[in-house]
Amino acid sequence: MNYQSIILPHIWNLKPYSSARDEFKGKEGIFLDANENPLGSPLPVSWNRYPDPMQWEIKEEISQIKGIPVDQIFIGNGSDEAIDLIMRMTCAGSEHSILLCPPTYGMYEVSASINHVSIISVSLTQEYQLDVPKILTSIEENTRIIFICSPNNPTGNKINRADIYQIIQQFQQGFVIIDEAYIDFSDEPSFIVELEKYPNVIVMQTLSKAYGLASLRLGMAFAHPQVIQILNKIKPPYNIGGATQTLVLQALKNREFLINSVKQINDAKNTLISMLERIPQVIQIYPSHANFILVKFERAQELFDNLISQKIITRNRSNVALCESSIRITVGLPDENQALFQKIKEFYS
Repeated sequence: MNYQSIILPHIWNLKPYSSARDEFKGKEGIFLDANENPLGSPLPVSWNRYPDPMQWEIKEEISQIKGIPVDQIFIGNGSDEAIDLIMRMTCAGSEHSILLCPPTYGMYEVSASINHVSIISVSLTQEYQLDVPKILTSIEENTRIIFICSPNNPTGNKINRADIYQIIQQFQQGFVIIDEAYIDFSDEPSFIVELEKYPNVIVMQTLSKAYGLASLRLGMAFAHPQVIQILNKIKPPYNIGGATQTLVLQALKNREFLINSVKQINDAKNTLISMLERIPQVIQIYPSHANFILVKFERAQELFDNLISQKIITRNRSNVALCESSIRITVGLPDENQALFQKIKEFYS
């Protein structure tokens, strides 16, 4: 694939900032190169040294977990950093466009607006699937990115894989970004396995959901090594702090937590669905391959406000197209789910 035709010339030719830790990668020595404080930190653990700018230890661990070479892994400050960098890498403001399929993750649109990038919007179908014919006819000459979130947020469903393949095969003038933030809760295989076959695909994942590390802000992008090189070139030098790297590395070595986390959350989700199905005012519970469910209620706004008043916090999605009268509910602990169920029953009674 000719990446040079997709990536902006000034980005392609950019000479990246070279940090002190790029020039010397060892851990032993007298460090007088980076203007750090030699006295340590006012904390039990000293964080006075700059962290590894390329997060190699984390990448090596992720490489083993995901079965992908380290040179195909980008580590970002949450997936939002990868979204922003990919956009800045390919889009020169309003000269270029991206294509979104709402309802979907809101940061794609926000990042495009920040970067003054034009947005083509092709709504999902009533079944929350891609409208492939309309997507293909809506692509413009200057379109550089198509975002597909699967499992999708806020709907929770997985997108038909055959439809994604069709988009990937037909759209060769830019990147198809497949956001798999919730993939660990799904029975769908990751598109990471398809990267060798489809060089126009970038897969995004996160440690915020199944790994329970939302506060640490670590997202991942997987792509062709040439794409990863560009992303590493334009990211801030030390985009992942040393404390985050240390804690994430510990978490990644605890594989049992991920397995148990996914099982317990999926079991709790199924139990919650069974409880909500007993409430007559529940109009529809949409299929979910994520750690949340989207539920259509009678008097959804009133219910949402009532739950808020009792300190049960859900997400009202009623103002989102195709999600009218719907509330997104994150799966909680069993007693939290039970409390939610009881308060909904009380509201309707």
